[in-house]
Amino acid sequence: MYEYISGKITELTPASLIIENGGVGYFVNISLNTYSLLSGKQVSHLFLHQVVREDAHLLFGFADKHERDLFRQLITVSGIGVNTARVMLSSLSPIDIKRAITSGNVDVLKGVKGIGLKSAQRIIVELKDKLGKIFEGEEIYIASDNTIRQESLSALVMLGFSKNAVEKVINQLLAEGEIRSVEDLIKRALKKL
Repeated sequence: MYEYISGKITELTPASLIIENGGVGYFVNISLNTYSLLSGKQVSHLFLHQVVREDAHLLFGFADKHERDLFRQLITVSGIGVNTARVMLSSLSPIDIKRAITSGNVDVLKGVKGIGLKSAQRIIVELKDKLGKIFEGEEIYIASDNTIRQESLSALVMLGFSKNAVEKVINQLLAEGEIRSVEDLIKRALKKL
């Protein structure tokens, strides 16, 4: 298993990045939280989680070791796969997920796309005792960009949502105004999808 990778970020989107190390470009899936922390950086140090399947070898990268640890805890829960865990980490910050689990707040977890009542309850039951140590707060860096719509659309489609549904929600949210960043738009869209 790979522990981490350091290198030059050659491409960064809200759902993935390509990081060059030793002349090889590695495609790494990331959460919106990690995207926020990496925006504007050209070189990074990512903590990795590798998933090996019959048809693919996938890398998931995290700017923070605590986020990776939470991701690994989430995927131990029956019914929570790597993509659902990534959507959770894109919809809520790691500290918000941690607080929801340790306080037993089912409603916060149910607010994430793909998490129903039973899944939220299962997450709380299985992880409440395991998540005793509190994560330190993380500052979120907001990147202003003229391609908020494009990046948000791309990220949501890569997370598995249909392009037509995503476009409809994004257009509605942009028409309402008050969108400050790609992260803001994606988080609001995830609540409506």
